[in-house]
Amino acid sequence: MANSTYMNPSGIADPSPSGFTAVVKAGNTVYIAGMVAQDENGNVVGAGDTEAQTRQIWRNIEVAVKAAGGTLADIVKTTTYVTGIEHGPAVRAVRGELFPSNPPTSTLLVVSELANPAYVVEIESIAVVA
Repeated sequence: MANSTYMNPSGIADPSPSGFTAVVKAGNTVYIAGMVAQDENGNVVGAGDTEAQTRQIWRNIEVAVKAAGGTLADIVKTTTYVTGIEHGPAVRAVRGELFPSNPPTSTLLVVSELANPAYVVEIESIAVVA
């Protein structure tokens, strides 16, 4: 698309070796690829700790949306993948702290596994920025 910007911002692990882009801004809409609990060097954060993983994921989403000119308040939609329904309460608790009012729409899916067995949560998101 001619009006799209493809970004792999510093501050999150570089996904390009895996063949995808972390952030695509198309007009005012920002599509953020599924983020996992990785630090900027690609190390797993919070192995076995759903809350710690979720917090790291939201840090990554914040870096991604800022690179596109927005903030977490601009997130309008999330899709969250968990490897078991027992992870849902921790995911919701962190989201509740970040969005005490006007939370984005969200979908929660339980999947059998993620790309790395150390991950129990993955969140993709969409934002609309000015």
